[in-house]
Parts: sequence; C-alpha cells; structure tokens
Amino acid sequence: MKMYQYDKRLDFHALGREIKRKREEKGWTQDYLSQLVNRTPRSIMYIENRGQHPSLNTFYQLVTLLDISVDQFFFPDKLNGESTCRK
Repeated sequence: MKMYQYDKRLDFHALGREIKRKREEKGWTQDYLSQLVNRTPRSIMYIENRGQHPSLNTFYQLVTLLDISVDQFFFPDKLNGESTCRK
C-alpha cells in the first residue's frame, strides 16, 4: 500500500520577512521581541533573516503579538479573497 506523501512546505523565509516588517512597524527591537516570547535575540534574527522554523508555541506567540494573518503563508494559492470557512 502506498502512503500519501504531502510535499508542500511552508515558506518560513516569507513569514520571517513579515515578522521583521511588523516588528519594525511597531518600533520594537529584536531584543524586546525576544523577551516577549522568551527566546534569544539571535533566535529572532534567525527566524527573520534565515527562515528558521520556530516551535509551534513561539510561532503562535509571534503571529499573535504582531497581528499577522497566516492565511497568506498557509494558503498562497487562495489569495483571490474567497473564504475557506465552511458555511
């Protein structure tokens, strides 16, 4: 039996750029943001500049604190404005 293999991957480089943009928009430093999410400034730098994958908890904290909608990263093919919510 052949197992289904899902080959799409989340582009963390694009997400990192958005995290950096939103952080700078708020006037926050990497050091300040790292304190808010209990990480080192270096880990924030790696997420923003190198596309490093954060833990799920850190990911949630970052997108919540910075008001980032993740739909554009999870569903890049559905940017036509249609809702993916079930009715």
